[in-house]
Amino acid sequence: MPSDAPTDAPATDYRGLLEIEQSQLRAELTELGFDDGRTGLDYDANFADTSQVTAERGEAEALAGTLKDTLEEVAAAITRLDNGTYGTCESCGVAINPARLEAMPASRFCIDHASRS
Repeated sequence: MPSDAPTDAPATDYRGLLEIEQSQLRAELTELGFDDGRTGLDYDANFADTSQVTAERGEAEALAGTLKDTLEEVAAAITRLDNGTYGTCESCGVAINPARLEAMPASRFCIDHASRS
C-alpha cells in the first residue's frame, strides 16, 4: 500500500530565507538612515522640542545597532552555508532542528544550548 508521506519533499531553501532576511534588515537600516556610512536621519536643527529629537535619535541608534548585529549574524550563517557547517549547533555539534532553522535561519545553537549562550 502506498504511503501518503512524500518521499521527495523539497528541502527548505535556507539560503533564500537568509537572503530575504538580509535584504529586509538592509532596508530597515536604510529607512533609519544608517546605510552607506550614514549615521542616522537628519533632524531639523530648528525643531522646537530638542529633547524629543534626542530621544528619537537615541531610539533609532539603539534599533540600528540591533539591526546591524542581526545582519552580522545572517552574514555568518551564509558563511556557514558556504563552508558546510550550517545547521550544526556550535556548542554540541548536533544538527539543529529544521523547524528552528525555518523560524530563525541564522540560529547558531540547538534549542538546548540557545538559552545558555
